[in-house]
Amino acid sequence: MFWKIVGGLIVAWIAFMVLGAVIGFVFKAVLWIAIIGGAVFLGTAAYGAISGKKDARRIGR
Repeated sequence: MFWKIVGGLIVAWIAFMVLGAVIGFVFKAVLWIAIIGGAVFLGTAAYGAISGKKDARRIGR
């Protein structure tokens, strides 16, 4: 009976370790995708703000 409890605890520990590694990897991947997406968004917004000033007809509408 003792070894069944120890074996169950070891299996649960391994399962939590694998689950933690997978969740950690997914979290890091999503974090980097969000950082890259934010940088691209800010770059696109800055480019649009700079290049949009040349069109004088849009002002005053």
